[in-house]
Amino acid sequence: MDNRPIGIFDSGIGGLTVMREVMEQLPYENIIYLGDTARIPYGSKSEQTIKKFSHQCATFLKNKDVKTIVVACNTASSNALDMLTREFDIPLIGVIDPGARTASKATKTGRIGVIGTTATINSYAYQKKIMEYLSTAEVIGIPCPLFVPIVEEGWEYSQVAVLTAEKYLTELIEHDVDTLVLGCTHYPILRHTIKKVLGPQVTLVNPAFETAKDLKNLLIEKDILNGNYDKPRYEYYATDAPERFRRIGGNFLKKEIDNLYEITIDNL
Repeated sequence: MDNRPIGIFDSGIGGLTVMREVMEQLPYENIIYLGDTARIPYGSKSEQTIKKFSHQCATFLKNKDVKTIVVACNTASSNALDMLTREFDIPLIGVIDPGARTASKATKTGRIGVIGTTATINSYAYQKKIMEYLSTAEVIGIPCPLFVPIVEEGWEYSQVAVLTAEKYLTELIEHDVDTLVLGCTHYPILRHTIKKVLGPQVTLVNPAFETAKDLKNLLIEKDILNGNYDKPRYEYYATDAPERFRRIGGNFLKKEIDNLYEITIDNL
């Protein structure tokens, strides 16, 4: 048993959708969350820059004595997870593999869509991983960069969200996909709008939910679950605009955010 916290990092606020799933599936675990809000978005950055930022975030969490790190950012998972796994001596888990594996099992026709940031789609991380699990799959990746600001403005149910989804998802409808991976941590907030556009016949895969399941299995396997059933402690760190983080993040978590600290990039 291990009462050290779980570390979670993301380029900003979106990874709180992963944290929310972890809180629900592992209700006794302490968690430290780092949102690199000063340098968001990672999705438009180069691979070299994404690796540098990810290494800094992971180092910060490691120095907080976390027992494992969840790379909650799809962009960082697709570009930096392998590097981080080699360089850190604690278990790391990303969001790509759980989402890809679930999609490959869920599809009946083999036609799978993936939506994400430009960097995630261009990395072909989901596409390659899905093909590892299902070599006959036809995978269509579509970047949807405007979904992030729509979610952060709280417009997920608006006509703007519907029109944007219709524009982005037309190609997926034309390819008649039966499964769609929500390949950005913000996108589960838009699932009702996306479902409305694609129709009920398309299965939506939420990598945040699947990652939390994999994390639980990892902690059991390593025998590092928290054996203390007291109320867990949650700490939050943001590299910029902590009040915005508190306001938007509270909507993501459906709970008030306490224990929030601002940390400068120089201290990462």
